[in-house]
Amino acid sequence: MVPDVSTGSDTRGLIVYLFGPGRRDEHTDPHIVAAWDMAGAPDPGRDPTATYTRLAKRLDHHVDLRTRELGGKKPAQHVWHCPVRTAPGDRYLTNAEWAEVARRIVHATGIAPEGDEKACRWIAVRHADDHIHIMATTVRADGRRPRTHHDGQRAQAECRKIEAEFGLRRLKSGDLTAPHTPTGAERAKAERQGQTVTARHWLREQAYAVAAAVRDEVDYFTALQSLGIKVKTRIGPETGDVIGYSLAAPGDTNAAGEPVWYGGSKLAPDLSINRLRERLPDQKVADRPRHVADPAAPWRHTTTAIHVARAVLDSDDDAAAQGHLAAFGDALYNIASATTGPHRAELRSAAMAFNRARRSAIRADHQAATALRKAAKELAYASNEPGALTIALLFATMHLARAAAKWHEQRAHEQQAAAAEEAFRHLQAGYQQAAVPVLADLARRAPRAATARRYEQDVRAALPDHADRILADPTWTALTTTLAQAETAGHNPRRLLAAVGTQRELDSAEHPAEVLNWRITTQPNRRTQAARSTATSGTLSPSATPHPPATTVATRSEEHGRHR
Repeated sequence: MVPDVSTGSDTRGLIVYLFGPGRRDEHTDPHIVAAWDMAGAPDPGRDPTATYTRLAKRLDHHVDLRTRELGGKKPAQHVWHCPVRTAPGDRYLTNAEWAEVARRIVHATGIAPEGDEKACRWIAVRHADDHIHIMATTVRADGRRPRTHHDGQRAQAECRKIEAEFGLRRLKSGDLTAPHTPTGAERAKAERQGQTVTARHWLREQAYAVAAAVRDEVDYFTALQSLGIKVKTRIGPETGDVIGYSLAAPGDTNAAGEPVWYGGSKLAPDLSINRLRERLPDQKVADRPRHVADPAAPWRHTTTAIHVARAVLDSDDDAAAQGHLAAFGDALYNIASATTGPHRAELRSAAMAFNRARRSAIRADHQAATALRKAAKELAYASNEPGALTIALLFATMHLARAAAKWHEQRAHEQQAAAAEEAFRHLQAGYQQAAVPVLADLARRAPRAATARRYEQDVRAALPDHADRILADPTWTALTTTLAQAETAGHNPRRLLAAVGTQRELDSAEHPAEVLNWRITTQPNRRTQAARSTATSGTLSPSATPHPPATTVATRSEEHGRHR
C-alpha cells in the first residue's frame, strides 16, 4: 500500500479532478467513502444537488475564517493531498475498508487525530478499485495549522501496519530518499506516445549515466545536450553561479507546446546540483582521463577499487561505506557502457536497479570513494574489452552487490536492500552469460598433466587449509590454464596463489578455484610491464579528452528504453 503526500493551494481544482472523468475517462463511480463529517460533506458523486463549489466551500470554511483573521492572506499550500494505492495483485477492498484506511492515515499524519473535534476537514474519494484520494484543508477549527511534520513517513508507517492487518502485500519501508514516482498523468502520456517508460524515468537514467562518465559540471550539461535533452540552469542573482537546473526530454511538451521541465532533485535526490557537485568537483585539464599504454588498466583498476569497497562495507565507517555505494552505482553504468556481448543488457538492468541502493539517509563521504569513482570513470574512455579481465570485474561487482544488500539489511534499509538484491541477480545472470564460455575455453586449453600436478603441489603448499576444496572444484582445470598464463607473464605460481588467497577469506566461497581464477586474472603482466617501462622511460605524453565520446553516451541513451 503506497501513500503519496503532497500539498497545493487549489481546493476546487482538486475536487474537480477527483469527481471528474479523469484524464482518460478512467474514473468510474467517484464517490466519498469517508469524511470529517459524512452528514456534512456534500458528495457530488452520490447527490445530484451537490456541486463542486458547494463541497469546496464546506472544506474551505475554516480556511476562509483564518484568511479574514490574517487580513486577507490565505495560508500557503493549504490543500493536503494523499492518494493511497494498493499493490498490484492485492485483494479488492470494500468501501468500509477504504474508509478505515483513510481515517487511520489522517489520524497518523496529524490531519485529523481521532477524537479531535477541532481537526482539519477532509474527505476520501474513491474512483477506482485499487486506490482512494484523501484531501484536506490544513486549517483547524481553532484557526491553527495541524502538526504534519514528517507526514509522509508517518503515512508510510501506518500503511505498513494496515498491510499486515488487512492481509495485503507487505511493501518495503522507505526513508524519504527514493526518487519521485511518475504520476498517473505521466504514465498515461507515455502509453499514448507508445513509450516504454515515462519522460521522468528516461531523464533520470540519462542523468545518472552521464554523471557517471563525465568529470565536471560543465561536461555534465554538455553531454546531456548532446543527447537532445534540453537544459535550463538557474543562476544566483548575487554570485552568478548555477544554483539549480532542470531537464526536458526531446519532444516532451505540454498542451501549449512548451517543454515539460523536471528539476534535478525531482528526478532523484542525488541529482540535485549540490549533490552532483559533491561527486563532480571541478577538474583541471591535467587531471582529466588520459590515454594509457595498457588498455586493460581501467578494468584492472576498477576491479581493485571494488575489492577495496567491499572491505569498507565490512568496516564501522558508515559514511565511507555510503560513499563507496554511490561510487559503485556510477561504476555499474560505466561497466555496462564499456561492455559488449549479450550480457550487456543484464549489466544495464543492474545499474538501473542499484540506483535505489546507492543512497540512504546516511550522509555519504564521497572523498573516501575517490579511487573507485576515478577508476570507474576511466572505463568511459576504455577502447576495448579485455576478455577474461572483464569477467573478473563482473565477478567482483556481483559480490559487492550482495555485500551491499547485506549492509543495507543490517541497517534496516529495506528498499535499498531489495534494490541491491535485484542488482545482484542481474549481475549474476550477466556474469554467467559471460563466464561460462570463457571458463570452458580455459579448461579446453589446460596444460599438460605434469604441469597440472606441479600446480597442485603449489596449491597444497600455498593454501593448505583450502587445497582439497580448490582441487575438487569443477573450475580447477580452468585455473591451471590461468596459472600457466600467469607463469608465462612472469609470476611465480606458488607465491601468486599465496598472495591472492589471502586477499579475502575463501571459507565462504562456493567455488574457491573460480574465485582464485579471477583474482589471478587481475594481476598485471610483469614481463609486459618491464618491457613497456624500458621502451617508454616514462615519457608518455597523452592527450586529454573533455568528456566521453558522443557515441558512448548516445549508445547508452538508445538502450535505456525511450526512443524519441
